Amino acid sequence: MNRHAAFLVAGIIGFLGIAFGAFGAHALKDLLLAHQMLEVWRTAVLYHLIHAPVLLWLAGRKTVSTVAVSLFAGGILLFSGSLYALALTGVTWLGIITPLGGLLLMAGWLWIAFAAFRSEE
Repeated sequence: MNRHAAFLVAGIIGFLGIAFGAFGAHALKDLLLAHQMLEVWRTAVLYHLIHAPVLLWLAGRKTVSTVAVSLFAGGILLFSGSLYALALTGVTWLGIITPLGGLLLMAGWLWIAFAAFRSEE
């Protein structure tokens, strides 16, 4: 993956994290409260926004790790995405997807640690 593509992914994911956070706090707040899903939405936004700067950092590296970017982007999509969908629809089986996203996020962090161990950069 080249730096341009990685910055594009980081920018889009960061933008969406802010947009979903604002949307949930304002336009969807009553709906989320009525369905007791506000905390689920907040958890999705939290993990989304925690990992968006990681993507930005990866994009700024001399060599962009396609594996790491893919792990974090996929993790955000599956973890936060499944929680967003669960909060909006109440379809509980979507919760099965959430841990898979969490595993991808953890794998992204391990990939960074492994890369640091392999290199002195």
